Amino acid sequence: MDHRLFAPTPPMGWNSWDCYGAAVTEEEIRGNAAYMAEHLLDYGWDTIVVDIQWSEPGAVSSHYRPFVPLVMDEYSRLMPAENRFPSAANGQGFKPLADYVHSLGLKFGIHIMRGIPRQAVHQNTALYGTNVRARDIASTNSICPWNTDMYGVDAGKEGAQQYYNSLFELYASWGVDFVKVDDIAASRLYDAHLPEIELIHQAIQNCGRPMVLSLSPGPAPLEHAGFFSTHANMWRMTDDFWDHWHLLLDMFDRCEKWQGKSGNGCWPDCDMLPLGHIGIRSVDGGGADRWTRFTKDEQITMMTLWSIFRSPLFFGGELRDNDEWTLGLLTNRELIHMHQTSSNAALLRRKGHEVIWTAQGEDGSRYLAFFNIGEAEASAKLALSEYGWSKEGFKEALNIWSGETFAVNDELAVSAIAPHGAVLLKLAAK
Repeated sequence: MDHRLFAPTPPMGWNSWDCYGAAVTEEEIRGNAAYMAEHLLDYGWDTIVVDIQWSEPGAVSSHYRPFVPLVMDEYSRLMPAENRFPSAANGQGFKPLADYVHSLGLKFGIHIMRGIPRQAVHQNTALYGTNVRARDIASTNSICPWNTDMYGVDAGKEGAQQYYNSLFELYASWGVDFVKVDDIAASRLYDAHLPEIELIHQAIQNCGRPMVLSLSPGPAPLEHAGFFSTHANMWRMTDDFWDHWHLLLDMFDRCEKWQGKSGNGCWPDCDMLPLGHIGIRSVDGGGADRWTRFTKDEQITMMTLWSIFRSPLFFGGELRDNDEWTLGLLTNRELIHMHQTSSNAALLRRKGHEVIWTAQGEDGSRYLAFFNIGEAEASAKLALSEYGWSKEGFKEALNIWSGETFAVNDELAVSAIAPHGAVLLKLAAK
């Protein structure tokens, strides 16, 4: 089955990392899923993802504990730690939790690390469906620079594909819909692990269940864009993104670099949205338990840029603690409609502290996002004719964040754009 059909529009969901690091529990997953089903599913948010270290019984934060024992079955496959995920008892794995998430009308996702557990290699345990054993397929010099759990898999070895097949057959039996694979898409320290991406892609094809494939961390190399689109649905354009203005400012460069590469089931990924109540048990990003350090204007800028670029949207905060403002960011129907249906997003103009992006609406409408990346309030003017548009083609302009409408003139004038803020307009087609 064509993997691009698994994510025809950019996925939208929640991921446990920004608030719970490596230490999320089943109760927290169930609670956030219930909130999503009640408050967000109607707006398109539909995926719940359990992030890293779910097989580690003693995980306490986002700090990785080196060389600790993980829960593993007899076939070298990691299993959920039952003290954190009680429904996984008796070898049931994530199936009971996935069944609960599905009962709410949602999709269920997990995080995995590239490779095979080091403890499996050291013990030389069996691989399901083959006489080859763990030590035979391991590439022991291929290790993650920031996590000690895994060795890489040598794609040229007999049994390598069968090992990955066995993983995804297990995940299919659990009912997994989304898999985030880490230590694979490249980072500032190493290039992408393309052979293992191929193994994983083939394993998903073989398992009989559609699964969205997300690759992390980043920055993914632009020269591999064609390869990523052939083998995955999402890939990170950046390393971990946190609630710092300099990281948000940097994302304008990344989106400019990757423009034109989104669509048709393949989505360059700006990373999670560190909004709301984050850092509960995650100490990454230079902070601890907190509400996002982004100002409200910066939050508007982030949601606007991610949405017009059509990055996947994965909320990082504890959903049950959302205030009215944060919930409002996630339930703006016009914003989500643009995110899910627009096309041809492109940088229109960048000069000084002004950045303007545009995208085409499915009904002939036109989206215009005006960003002020400076430190003082600003205004912007845009002559429609300069870009081949005419006011005669539009019946009105809608300010998507304020809800105000106004007539479309030959020259659009946008005033009072806050520092680090944005104004998003929809020019509605006649």
